[in-house]
Amino acid sequence: MKIRTLAAACLSLVFAAPAVAQPAWPSRPVSIVVPFSPGGTVDIIARMVAEDLQKKFGQPFIVENVGGAGGITGVDRVVRSAPDGNTLVLASTSNLAVLPTLNGDKFPYRTLRDLRPISQVTVVPNVLVVNPNEIKARSVPELIAYLKANPDKVAFGSSGIGTTQHLAGELFMQKTGTKMVHVPYKGSAAMLPDLLSGTVQLSFDNVPLLLPHVKSGKLVALAVTTPKRAEFDPNLPAVAEFVPGFEAVAWHGFLAPAGTPDDIIRKLSDEIRAFMTKPETIKKFQEMGVTPVATSPTEFADFIKAQTEQWKQVIEAGNIKPQ
Repeated sequence: MKIRTLAAACLSLVFAAPAVAQPAWPSRPVSIVVPFSPGGTVDIIARMVAEDLQKKFGQPFIVENVGGAGGITGVDRVVRSAPDGNTLVLASTSNLAVLPTLNGDKFPYRTLRDLRPISQVTVVPNVLVVNPNEIKARSVPELIAYLKANPDKVAFGSSGIGTTQHLAGELFMQKTGTKMVHVPYKGSAAMLPDLLSGTVQLSFDNVPLLLPHVKSGKLVALAVTTPKRAEFDPNLPAVAEFVPGFEAVAWHGFLAPAGTPDDIIRKLSDEIRAFMTKPETIKKFQEMGVTPVATSPTEFADFIKAQTEQWKQVIEAGNIKPQ
């Protein structure tokens, strides 16, 4: 009897013992993968956000540059990482919305199946520029007239097939009934010398890259590709003022592997959005020619869906094939 009583008492102690508490996140350094080389706009943004997250959560947030395959390599690494909140990615339009659509079933991941959106953080306007020695047009209507009079005689350069720079040119042709020759490069930095020399005559590329050359007079900016005029130059019109419905912007946002717990996603999203809405953050981003954005996980997911559908239509209409 005493033995049974003692056994029962031991069992009651076992079941009454509290569950072992899981360590609070983050309990170790967090990796932020940037799927591009160091020094670019995405890298700078990631390091600014990482510094804020480190102050907030008390653990190092380490930026890792994992370039290759237009950003696919870095994103795929995060897709394959443990969903514990310790590996994040700051990805972009091309590797979240365009390339998965362009490559279809051959692509290694599906954005909203394999990743959890945290927050969109930027919109980066592209700007339509021409080499003034090659094209005399100084407005979008003049450019359209010139292109219609010279079909397939103007080459536009981009940072590669399936990038927003490429698809901006395709969308422009589709909406204006013009024809140009697309010349893809391995990145915008590789394209720029040929644009400045006149080997390619125009481009739709990021403001931070092109603005210094516009200011020097080596290039002429005709319009921005955002739906409305951009804050960096309110005097520069939007393409949409002359071509209704035209929009072709780059954007970036943070994501985590699918299966990452809701509370971690929420904590990250709340802090990133708080950082992105600080006046000093807004000022720094605008100085880079970047529009800061702060969206919830749901809003970012909806945005990715909309962008994927938009570029799917452009890809199909242009019969664009992967490299």
